[in-house]
Amino acid sequence: MTKKIAVLPGDGIGPEIVAEAVKVLECLRADGLDIEMNEAPVGGAGYEASGKPLPDDTLALAKESDAILLGAVGGYQWESLDISVRPEKGLLGLRAELELFSNLRPAILYKQLADASTLKPEVVSGLDIMIVRELTGGIYFGQPRGVRTLDNGERQGFNTLVYSESEIDRIGRSAFDIAMKRGKKVCSVDKANVLECTELWREVMEHVAKDYPEVELSHMYVDNAAMQLVRAPKQFDVMVTTNMFGDILSDCAAMLTGSIGMLPSASLDANGKGMYEPIHGSAPDIAGQNVANPLATILSVAMMLRYSLNQVVMAERIEQAVEKVLDQGLRTADIYSDGMQKVGGSEMGDAVVAAL
Repeated sequence: MTKKIAVLPGDGIGPEIVAEAVKVLECLRADGLDIEMNEAPVGGAGYEASGKPLPDDTLALAKESDAILLGAVGGYQWESLDISVRPEKGLLGLRAELELFSNLRPAILYKQLADASTLKPEVVSGLDIMIVRELTGGIYFGQPRGVRTLDNGERQGFNTLVYSESEIDRIGRSAFDIAMKRGKKVCSVDKANVLECTELWREVMEHVAKDYPEVELSHMYVDNAAMQLVRAPKQFDVMVTTNMFGDILSDCAAMLTGSIGMLPSASLDANGKGMYEPIHGSAPDIAGQNVANPLATILSVAMMLRYSLNQVVMAERIEQAVEKVLDQGLRTADIYSDGMQKVGGSEMGDAVVAAL
């Protein structure tokens, strides 16, 4: 059955990097992948097209598709807009409307790029962590929130950290399901010694673990987890944590790999439908210059094939093609080092297609 993919290039370097990922999908389609791709605007491009960062037609396309490939959103020209119609609201709207609660953030260091990390090669070489971040709850969405004026005239900002058992259960099962396909280890990160909300988080994780006897569950306080990511990151297989903690830890883990230009991500709903995007931003300062690294977006396609389209072999082919290109010494500016061959984004995309 034909699978529908919504292609949302977005802003800045988004159209450039998505174009290279589409080349890869076209190559695989010629090799038997049964897909249909439809493009639509989102973010700043969506605002220019319809006055909204998430146009109605774009949302409808995303809802009827089996997976979404997103570039990036945002740019200088839209920073003066009211916050309700800024490009980032398009991204948040997609996450909310599609109930994409499980954010998968891999941190993988390819052996060819071991010198790009700021840590010693022996500490990070072979790094392969999957951080599973709860994406639609927690302190970022909890109510009440705001800024209020107290009786004494002083202003006070407040946010609410809240998680229900069902929210914790479903993100826990997402993490354990992924661990079953990897090293069968889950580290749940919380702050249960201080926050009652994450004390409940730990209890529910223990309950979920009973349904996965093959998976080893451990717990770690978030401050220690941040330290351990820098001290001995290869101890981790799958990490699962709250929205805010995951936001912070995944960016920390990303820099272990040397460049965010190499890292894909996925945001999944309860049925495995997902939105796939590189973790970097729209980088408007380099847009249109053919210097942006498309590999994170291409690797996001590999995640799409693995998690939403059930095409594991094709996912592995993409990952192997990326490794082959790196073995050939091809580098975009963000991962370039002396002795390598510097190439533009489109040349890197062509090289991956050739390797496929």
